[in-house]
Amino acid sequence: MNTEAIWHFLSTQGADFGLKVLAALAAWVVGRWIIQLVVRLFAAALERGKKIDSTLSTYLRSILTVLLNIVLVLAILDIFGIQTTSFAALLAGAGLAIGTAWGGLLTHFAAGVFMQVLRPFKVGDFVQVGGVTGTVVEIGLFGTTVITPDNVQTIIGNNKIFSDTIQNYSTLPVRRVDCVAKIANSVDPLDAIARLKAAIVQIPHVAATPQPDVEILSFTPEGPLLCVRPYTHTDHYWQVYFDTHKAVVATFGAAGYPLPETPLAPRNR
Repeated sequence: MNTEAIWHFLSTQGADFGLKVLAALAAWVVGRWIIQLVVRLFAAALERGKKIDSTLSTYLRSILTVLLNIVLVLAILDIFGIQTTSFAALLAGAGLAIGTAWGGLLTHFAAGVFMQVLRPFKVGDFVQVGGVTGTVVEIGLFGTTVITPDNVQTIIGNNKIFSDTIQNYSTLPVRRVDCVAKIANSVDPLDAIARLKAAIVQIPHVAATPQPDVEILSFTPEGPLLCVRPYTHTDHYWQVYFDTHKAVVATFGAAGYPLPETPLAPRNR
């Protein structure tokens, strides 16, 4: 390292460069505060209008935030004397890596635009997208944020979502809850079905239409296996799932049904 060159730079241009650094820091702090203020005012204006739902509102806020941050970065570069054309040339000369990364971002951005137009889901919907199941909390410029049932925030690229299967559990008014119950061979399955149907309809949040399905699903060595399938809204899915199992235990216990037991294999003589 040439200490003489460094000392010459500090003695001749150090003060000017230091002032530019301080100005850049001040511009960043003030600029970020202004951006947050503008975004909040923009969000408040959208909220007052009541004509744009939360999904599109969040997406528009993301676009505005990115654009304002780009303007802020260009303004800070201008403080150091780096012109926009020079900055563009610097990016162009960075090579294939930046171009490939930017191309990937563009595919996520385009997928996000298509999702805003086609609306396969919206904020608040319970979905399965990109192999992740959870509640949508934000559809951003490049990725969608989902909170999984075990309370983990997961961000999935928009292109991965748009190019894969999308399952929206919130579109239809009710969702089927799949449970099973096994009875012993000595129990009359028609009696068990009648008892379960009467018990399942009493569970809170179970939909009256369609009516719960209770039928013989298959036969096992221990006894018939019954499918128990009530319908409910997605918001109450797991509570109805757990309450259905409790109802099976309570109903079979009240009826005095024996527990299914595996038949003993005959011994070879």
